[in-house]
Amino acid sequence: MGAILLMMVFSCQDNYKEIQKINQFNYIPVGIAETMRLVYTDSSKTKAVLTAPINKDFTNQKFPFSEFPDGLKVVFYDQDMNATEVTSDYGILYNKTQIIDLQGHVVIQTHDGAVLKTSQLYWDPDQEWLFTEKNFTFTSDDYDINAVRLDASRNFTVFRTGALKGTIAVEEENTP
Repeated sequence: MGAILLMMVFSCQDNYKEIQKINQFNYIPVGIAETMRLVYTDSSKTKAVLTAPINKDFTNQKFPFSEFPDGLKVVFYDQDMNATEVTSDYGILYNKTQIIDLQGHVVIQTHDGAVLKTSQLYWDPDQEWLFTEKNFTFTSDDYDINAVRLDASRNFTVFRTGALKGTIAVEEENTP
């Protein structure tokens, strides 16, 4: 009798695992775009151009998102049509928050030659704000910084970091 009960317990456990697999929610995209090129305009002026080899649209999820599993490139244009280029090996856009998570070799290069490199960067386009808790390097005419943690405006006019190493050009004011 004990052997039959034990066999039934194992049998139920095996079926339970199979039922879990059947009921497991798989992320299935509502659409997949290949060789994507998206142009964002405002008042007939190009503001940004996004290109990516693949885009997977998961807007059918409770927390909708779009995934760029093979990386992406975004070129932003300011009012004078100066370009800032952003590239990464992987990206994900969370539709509800509009936060973009860039991962891999993340590089931002501004029109004036400033370069930011990191392994992960979050970007809030509504606030035009960049942040990371990862190591990063930032070089420009005035800066050569290696640090952990970045909290900065998109144009790098506001720039906060954690512990940093590097050089920063400081201009002294002569006060009477």
